[in-house]
Amino acid sequence: MSSTPSDALIRISNVKHAYRTDAGPLPVLDGFNVEVPQGAFTAVVGPSGCGKSTLTRLIAGLLFPDEGDVILHGEKVTSPRNTVGMAFQNPVLLEWRTILDNVCLPLEIVPNDLSRKQKHDRGYELLAMVGLQGFEDKKPSELSGGMRQRASLCRALAHRPDVLILDEPFGALDAFTREDLWQIMHELRHNEAFTCLLITHDLRESVFLADQVVVMSGRPAKTQYVLDVPFGRDRVLDDLYTPEATQMLLDLRHQIQVAQGRPLEELEHEPEAPESGS
Repeated sequence: MSSTPSDALIRISNVKHAYRTDAGPLPVLDGFNVEVPQGAFTAVVGPSGCGKSTLTRLIAGLLFPDEGDVILHGEKVTSPRNTVGMAFQNPVLLEWRTILDNVCLPLEIVPNDLSRKQKHDRGYELLAMVGLQGFEDKKPSELSGGMRQRASLCRALAHRPDVLILDEPFGALDAFTREDLWQIMHELRHNEAFTCLLITHDLRESVFLADQVVVMSGRPAKTQYVLDVPFGRDRVLDDLYTPEATQMLLDLRHQIQVAQGRPLEELEHEPEAPESGS
């Protein structure tokens, strides 16, 4: 999916970033570029340690690039942004707070004019969207892992952020729970207005959820490949078993192998995918 500067809500331009270590600088990103149009859903995949999580922190204003620009709404990111919501692999819910109070936590931090009742109404609304009505007064330890992750998604959306960053939020869940949450993400897209950037190691997840998939090269990472996903927003899991999805997954798998530095001869001798219907 291509975009122009006028319609890109998130724009990462020629970003370079290195961590300072006792052994010297550790380059992580080297001229990385990505654009995400407003309202779009972009997934980022790549080898372990290539800088995916670093990218999320740069967008959120928790880190700043050594070179290049991170742009949100046409403005350079120079500090943490309260227009960004984030959810991680570990839900990190506060055990001494109820699920409702955990979800409403951003509304206590981000400046707003909402009354306590309005804040709770927003929490109830989100929890109902993800199937957690009736669990508002429970503590996190009383919920399953999948339920806690649903609550974490609600908390990330509570203050109606323009940008939602998901850093492998479904990676620790079993396959059935993960697929259930993929479908919930599509429902949230229908009901909430946000632009999303998802970090994932799951290629099926990237194809099912995203409008475009960006493959990062090995470290220091560049933008190696961008895949446009032709599916519309109304997706079902069966879409992952179509010939189109199979080909996209093969393309992404090949790109990941390239990013991992697999020898060209090894890639050339891999068996080809069977033709549709064979």
